[in-house]
Amino acid sequence: MRQIILALALLYPAAALAQGATPPAATAQPAASPPPMVGDKPLVQVGKKPAAKKGEKSAAPGKPQSIALRLQECQDIDDATKDRLICYDAIFKPQPKPKPPAAKGVSDCHFLKEEDERLTCYNGFADKIPRLPR
Repeated sequence: MRQIILALALLYPAAALAQGATPPAATAQPAASPPPMVGDKPLVQVGKKPAAKKGEKSAAPGKPQSIALRLQECQDIDDATKDRLICYDAIFKPQPKPKPPAAKGVSDCHFLKEEDERLTCYNGFADKIPRLPR
């Protein structure tokens, strides 16, 4: 036990002196010093992200949103308008077929040729999505 205490008493001050000692040439830095380096790359400091302002979308531009969230954003546009259909068509590109299959899911709505039918189909599925927290 005494040997451990003696070893700690000798090593602790040596470690503290080694950390605090700097060479005299390193203390005087020129006015235009190079940026701090990590290995051979410059150190990059990352700041906080600016808070999203009211009325802006919460997701980052590069971050993909879920289809449900994008459909709910289309629900904010006036009902039965061309703008809402354009919003839906941006999510699912229209690919009309002469005989479209029965819509089993929201992704089947883009096969419908008539705009009114397509809008009604999208609205039917988008209304069933539970409201997600924003």
